[in-house]
Amino acid sequence: MSRKPKKKLSRGELIRRIVMVALILIATGSLGYFVFYNGESEATESKFKKLSGLKNTDFVLFKPAGVTVDEPDAPPEILEDYVTLYNKNKSLIGWIKIDDTIIDYPVMQSPNMEYYLDHNFSQEKDRNGCLFADKDCSIWPRSQNIIIYGHNMKSGKMFGTLTKYKSEDYYKKHPEIQFDTLYEKGTYAVMYVFSEIVHEETEVAFKYYQFINANSAEEYDSYMQDMAEMSLYDTGVTSHLGDQLITLSTCDYVKGGERWVVVAKKIQ
Repeated sequence: MSRKPKKKLSRGELIRRIVMVALILIATGSLGYFVFYNGESEATESKFKKLSGLKNTDFVLFKPAGVTVDEPDAPPEILEDYVTLYNKNKSLIGWIKIDDTIIDYPVMQSPNMEYYLDHNFSQEKDRNGCLFADKDCSIWPRSQNIIIYGHNMKSGKMFGTLTKYKSEDYYKKHPEIQFDTLYEKGTYAVMYVFSEIVHEETEVAFKYYQFINANSAEEYDSYMQDMAEMSLYDTGVTSHLGDQLITLSTCDYVKGGERWVVVAKKIQ
């Protein structure tokens, strides 16, 4: 029997088939990435939930080495809630929680400001990272302002929901933030919410990420005025030198290159 000659594909048909194969490969790759990303995100959240469960568990009371209770600058004993966690990772400085939100995480601190961008509490590589305080802030003696950074994850993890404070209605439902240091519990009232760029080093401007301590009441009031003017809405909460503040900072992807900032004052 004679074989029929194979039909030669037209140039258009060949291109169509190549494009179809390419689209299938892209779709398969995208699906694989989606599954991997969500799996990693869920695993990270599960780890943080387990950490939360370690708060206020059995502990061995920690006393800083070389410090006695008679020394005036000695920090108090670590709160019972956090001793177990602190013994697991001594980079822990506190815990932050906003009721009825996903934000319920440990807060870390490292001399290397980039370390907790891609490492979790267990010091494993993790694109979600951890929430972490600016290296120049201090929980003892307490700096006037503690700046806490975290990723704006698309999954909503870390500070992925912080931008919801752009809505005044959301603020009214979440006007307070719980932030405990290792040494004291705290409730903070949201004062200011604003978006700001990271300025050039030589640029003369108010740089919220450099405000940790003010040298005078006048300087402090000037900082408050700058932030009040940038705030999207008036919360009615004000502050004066002597108050304790926290500043939460994450990326804001609306225009690119900006940071979304929430500032709160300790009220109890």
